[in-house]
Amino acid sequence: MATSRTRSGRSTSFRDSDSRLTESERIDGTGSWDALEWTKVEAVSRTVPHAVLEFLLEDEQVTVEGYGVFLVNANKAGTLFVTNFRLLFLSEASRNILPLGTIALATIEKFNKIALKLPSNPRQLDKTPPQRLLQVFGKDMRIIVFGFRPRTKQRRAVFDALVRCTRPTRLWDLYAFGSGSYDASLSVVEERSFMVSNDSWRISDVNYNYTMCPTYPFALLVPKSISDEEVLQASTFRARCRLPVISWCNPKTGAVLARSSQPLVGLMMNMRSNADEKLVAAICMPVSGSKGARRKLCITDARPRKNALANGAMGGGSESSSNYFHSEIVFLGIDNIHAMRDSLARLRDYVDTHGTASSDGISSFLRHGGSTWGGGNLSSMSASVSTLGDSGWLIHIQNVLAGSAWIAARVALDSASVLVHCSDGWDRTAQLVSLASLLLDPYYRTFKGFQALVEKDWLSFGHPFSDRLGMPTVGSGNPFELPRQSSTGSFSSSPMRQAPGSLPSQAPNSAHTQASNHSSPIFLQWLDCVSQLLRMYPFAFEFSSSFLVEFLDCVLSCRFGNFLCNSEKERQQAGISDSCGCIWMYLTDLRASEGSSHIHYNLLYDSSKHEGPILPPAAALAPTIWPQFHLRWACPSEAEVGEVDTHCRGLIEKVSALQKAKEVAERKANEISSKVDSLTAELQNEKHISSSAMNKARREMKENVAMKRAIQSLGCRVQFSDSGECIVDIESSPAEFRPRSIQTPLRESDGMAQHVEKSDMSVSITLMDDDDLTSSPVGRVCESLCPLRTRDGGCRWPDAGCAQIGSQFVGLKANFDAFDRLSIYDSYFQSG
Repeated sequence: MATSRTRSGRSTSFRDSDSRLTESERIDGTGSWDALEWTKVEAVSRTVPHAVLEFLLEDEQVTVEGYGVFLVNANKAGTLFVTNFRLLFLSEASRNILPLGTIALATIEKFNKIALKLPSNPRQLDKTPPQRLLQVFGKDMRIIVFGFRPRTKQRRAVFDALVRCTRPTRLWDLYAFGSGSYDASLSVVEERSFMVSNDSWRISDVNYNYTMCPTYPFALLVPKSISDEEVLQASTFRARCRLPVISWCNPKTGAVLARSSQPLVGLMMNMRSNADEKLVAAICMPVSGSKGARRKLCITDARPRKNALANGAMGGGSESSSNYFHSEIVFLGIDNIHAMRDSLARLRDYVDTHGTASSDGISSFLRHGGSTWGGGNLSSMSASVSTLGDSGWLIHIQNVLAGSAWIAARVALDSASVLVHCSDGWDRTAQLVSLASLLLDPYYRTFKGFQALVEKDWLSFGHPFSDRLGMPTVGSGNPFELPRQSSTGSFSSSPMRQAPGSLPSQAPNSAHTQASNHSSPIFLQWLDCVSQLLRMYPFAFEFSSSFLVEFLDCVLSCRFGNFLCNSEKERQQAGISDSCGCIWMYLTDLRASEGSSHIHYNLLYDSSKHEGPILPPAAALAPTIWPQFHLRWACPSEAEVGEVDTHCRGLIEKVSALQKAKEVAERKANEISSKVDSLTAELQNEKHISSSAMNKARREMKENVAMKRAIQSLGCRVQFSDSGECIVDIESSPAEFRPRSIQTPLRESDGMAQHVEKSDMSVSITLMDDDDLTSSPVGRVCESLCPLRTRDGGCRWPDAGCAQIGSQFVGLKANFDAFDRLSIYDSYFQSG
């Protein structure tokens, strides 16, 4: 069981502690059990190391500690602590908790003191002291053996602490009442069964105060045609007033699963009840669309027929088909709680004896001095297989599975209603009804539905968990005894078990080894059946086998309050929901830590593959050992999750990592794509600007060419430098003009007339943008030469057409200007 939520909120290795065991407290665990020199190890009394506190749960306190304790199963030495919740074993080698030697106190079925005397060496004067062992039997298939140093009182101290802590006299002395880490929720009647809105069923509150039936829920689903008075009358005809009520209804066909206890027909089987017969008949409502045809009723008695008849001597018995119209009586032959308890004890001994690592510390490979696989020879292996069959556990599992499958088939295939009961209607009845519901309704194969199923058919309908788990309940006044001793308490196949000269263990009839006659692994057996269905239909269940093991460990440990007491009424009286933690919240938090990759999730689950009922044929109902639970201590490697599941989980993790990497890459790709789109838009804009500039340049080039031609037509020479500067030289052509001196009269200054003689004219022009055309030399030349220029610097001739069309006019204008500058005093006229 997970040990989350420690005092400090984290798990700290014992190795890192400053408070460590001294050399005198350490035992070399590498040697064999017989090689340990216990006489050289002195008893040490000291306070609890500070590092141990890091391993304790909330409100968990150490009561007794034993140093230098040897865990025989694992051949390891360490320190054993008894807390108010569990036995906690810290390995000396790793300084960490060793799961094999750590077990919740409520999970302990019984414990014994054993003194094993070894043969003395004749040469030694001192007699070899006997080995002092403590043998612990767990309800989770463990048999643990601790060895203590001789001449110390550590074993006595641990033993006495177990007697006190595992047998609380009051319910409120349990650890669950001291730890409320996970708020509990009230046990509620499952809504899918009781929220059937039609003309056939109604919710009755006749048992609101639990006065009619203390072990039934406060709300009951009954036929609408039956009044509360008739319900009260019918309850008197059933054992413990557990009358027939509806547990599950098929909303499509109207067929129902109903449950009750045995009828009180008496020894002569002749007692009848009109109210009970009317109630059972009303459960078989007419088939819809069949014009009033009666629905078939299957009354399923979980007991063997002879047991049902024997109960008649105590007033019980079974129904007669003649008294219940259109009914069929079927006996499933499932044994009682005592047979199940003994069967599991034999299975536990078988697994411990023939496992790879047993409680005596000797592997099955080495037993009987054999060197072949399996220990010994082929006959010993065959005997071990027959021992498994003799335990009867798999036969019981098969019977429960077959009965549940038969019930589910009648409801699904025949649309029949089924009434299920055993003696009291809270053990075998709970197993059959809940398994049949699991087969019929895919909702119950999910985490949420599984919780609802357990709350409804086990907790609300009063399975006596305290009695079956061996825990005190409301009103317990006498000192409580642990569950009864298993079928065998002796070791039968190992040297330690058969060692000569061994001292007898504690008397078998002592109080601490006596088991309650009411304890039985009924709920464990049901979860075993669920694991068998999960193995047969791996795609149908949302949860995995690991979830079932974790869930069962929580139930057996009594760490939470959900499964305390024997009924819904007792849990309300004890204030369980206000005082204890909730197992469902704890498991939900575990799954939330890792999401869908958590080990509790079934990797193969596919709801689309089994949307309706699953009906296994008889040939498929061949159960096997539940390895994750039955073999995890004796055969650890075989109990691990199969290679296929491990490989699939590894692939899922890789796919998840790749998916995350893909999401990151997609985000980066989207960012890059956005940048590319932005750059593309900018590039398109730049192309548009460049295209506009190119078009503008072409137009300016054409204008420049036109202007050059116009200027050249005036007899000027145009030169363009590399820097873009344009130089225009205007000079008279020798062929057209003679050099002459042009005198231009100027104003008189200081009484002298000055004349400027010009022989040629040079103009420097720098190309400018259109916006600054008026300030450029070319613009000034154009303005001075072109008559189409306006006063504000604009050109009235579109597209500089004047340079092409009006070149002659420009030339004429130039000649006219030159002529206008001539003086009447020019020599031309004088010569004439």
